[in-house]
Amino acid sequence: MISSTVRRQPRHSPDRRSISQTLVHGDRVMALNLGIIRPSRHSACVLVNIMTLRHDAAMPYTLTVNGRRRIADVEGDTPLLWVLRDTLDLPGTKFGCGIAQCGACTVHVDGEAVRACQTPVSGVGAGKITTIEGIGATPHGKRLQDAWVALDVPQCGYCQAGQIMSAAALLKATPKPSDAQIDDAMSGNLCRCATYLRIRRAIKQAAGVTA
Repeated sequence: MISSTVRRQPRHSPDRRSISQTLVHGDRVMALNLGIIRPSRHSACVLVNIMTLRHDAAMPYTLTVNGRRRIADVEGDTPLLWVLRDTLDLPGTKFGCGIAQCGACTVHVDGEAVRACQTPVSGVGAGKITTIEGIGATPHGKRLQDAWVALDVPQCGYCQAGQIMSAAALLKATPKPSDAQIDDAMSGNLCRCATYLRIRRAIKQAAGVTA
């Protein structure tokens, strides 16, 4: 069902019309606002804003996060990233790209590095989640964090939580990685400040690799 109204703005504004629509699709109600602006006779700009007003599919999910049992009352397709940040108040995991290409949102599920921005909470099941807030409780996580500080790895710091989480998964699987293994394991984690050489040195220090 779609209802639509058209409102013309006052005379002093540009030639602008605002079209408001309410769309009902299953149990989802959405408001769709279209603002059509014509700064001149030969150009036009369409502004689209979609906002979810109601969704009845939320349900409680029981998660194990950093060794603690947590309950999140969310929709099943909610990315784990937003459950951690917005619902469970664990903001250390960062939003970077939203398409699992930058690595800023990396967390562990049963010890494996995953991209939280593309992992629906319904897909976690009974998996044990570890975030940057909890990785320091593991031996390799603590060594990595100490090496990160000792070598002054971060510059802006935004990507570093994801970098450490990927590095921790690497050291768990490969305790004494070579340079090639480090580069391969970390290739999915982008750093806009280009701290890659310091990251590699910190991983080698945490692993006790001197060569």
